[in-house]
Amino acid sequence: MHRSGFYAWMKTPQSQRGIEDERILSKIRTSYQASDGVYGSPRVHRGLREDGERCGEHRVARLMRINGLRAIRGYKKPRYRTGKPALVAPNRLEQNFSVAAPDRVWATDITYVRTFEGWLYLAVVVDLYSRIVVGWSMKSALTRELVLDALWNRFSAV
Repeated sequence: MHRSGFYAWMKTPQSQRGIEDERILSKIRTSYQASDGVYGSPRVHRGLREDGERCGEHRVARLMRINGLRAIRGYKKPRYRTGKPALVAPNRLEQNFSVAAPDRVWATDITYVRTFEGWLYLAVVVDLYSRIVVGWSMKSALTRELVLDALWNRFSAV
């Protein structure tokens, strides 16, 4: 090593790249903490780009990896049991959703909602005449009681 190189290093112990990495790392930490630790390097990188910061995704990933910033892994989507249904109901509407009077035709749907505690299943009953929700139920398991409670809420309110 040359003596001049050593003294040049003593004047600026951190390289320009290292200084730039520290500046970008502070922005990465701000973005990461704003997402409550949910965002990984692709989303943090996208946020930095939207703020006008010019840096590569691999650089963001490297800085996050070195400093122990990891995204919180989400929940897996619920898996459905497949198989032949026990009873197939006839298609009485035949895609005709216009109804002449209230409380003649109801439609239902079941969906799932992701929460911090896990998945919740939501069953909704809608009157097709007025498009008003006439009953709903939410449970942590996809069971028969979910749908029955949605219908029961309608009858108990009357």
